Amino acid sequence: MSNLLRSFLGEPRPPAPPVHLWRDWTLVALVVVAGVLEGVLRTDMPLRVLSVILVVALAPLLLWRRTHPLAVVATVFGVIALTDIALLVAGARALDVNTLLFVLLLAYSLFRWGSGREVVAGLAIIAVPATLAIVVSWTGFAEAIGGVAVLFSAFALGWAVRAQHGARERWLEQVKSQERVLLARELHDTVAHHVSAIAIHAQAGRVLAATSPSASLEALEVIEVEASRTLAEMRTMVRVLRNEAPVDYAPQRGVADLELLSGASPAGPRVEVTVSGDLVALPAAIDAAVFRIAQEAVTNALRHARNATLVDVRVAGEPTTVSLVVRDDGDPGGPDPAPDAGFGLTGMVERALLLGGACQAGPCPDRGWVVSATLPREVPA
Repeated sequence: MSNLLRSFLGEPRPPAPPVHLWRDWTLVALVVVAGVLEGVLRTDMPLRVLSVILVVALAPLLLWRRTHPLAVVATVFGVIALTDIALLVAGARALDVNTLLFVLLLAYSLFRWGSGREVVAGLAIIAVPATLAIVVSWTGFAEAIGGVAVLFSAFALGWAVRAQHGARERWLEQVKSQERVLLARELHDTVAHHVSAIAIHAQAGRVLAATSPSASLEALEVIEVEASRTLAEMRTMVRVLRNEAPVDYAPQRGVADLELLSGASPAGPRVEVTVSGDLVALPAAIDAAVFRIAQEAVTNALRHARNATLVDVRVAGEPTTVSLVVRDDGDPGGPDPAPDAGFGLTGMVERALLLGGACQAGPCPDRGWVVSATLPREVPA
């Protein structure tokens, strides 16, 4: 039990909370308008002016509920608690403002965006006005239990969303890590090839050194080129390999195998592959990345493009880059893909970035979906 408590207290804040989105400003405006309208229209509302002022003053704090969840909870619930205590001491009627139900969103945000210690501290703060509200406005056990249940539902929902988002982020990181291992495997193949070439030319240079000095010089030039490529690709391999996962050194497919994708779906959309430009002598990592990104994009199109008749794959070799575009003609506004459909694309984006390129995906302006990638012709050091 103590280990569980320490683990909860040590829970960090979720990274990168959204800051002041347009819907936050809309929410603040709605709360303020609702509070003013309630003060104007409700005939049985006690302390009308004070209630409206309280709502208008506290509503803007909703803007900071993600970035400063504990501070916002402490301020809002603290002000409410102090107001209830002051009214109780003065013998006045307790506040009865329906618009103050927006505090449930703060309770949700505390569990969604706060650290473990902030959650515990926030619970202690929330307990004070919650208890006062039950005592001052006592209407029976049923109402009290209902109010507590609603409050704890906000807590539970915030924690559930946090856990679900955290699980997705961990899975995305696992996909990226797996992609790094695959890329390291392919770079290993390339490095092994270059080292073998260096060894062969070095042996040939030794044999020919006595009889043909010019041949030895040519061998040294080849060794220099191969060694430079090897060093660059070894640096890349060390950079991308982040763990010691087992690596399978089976040969990888490349640009020459893209035609295999054209027969990917005999009963579904037609897949057409067009290759143009200079695609000769690509580094193995770039060669394999082009095929893998195209394969992933075609697979997603065949699975998720609604009423598509064509998946068009175009690869072009430029002087310094290789470009890839995979486009389908599915219905616009089609259903979203399955929750795990983006994981493969995440791996492709990670691979492109590690190789010094870029990969994007999104809807076409007219209809269908497009995946585009640009990769350098040389592996960055």
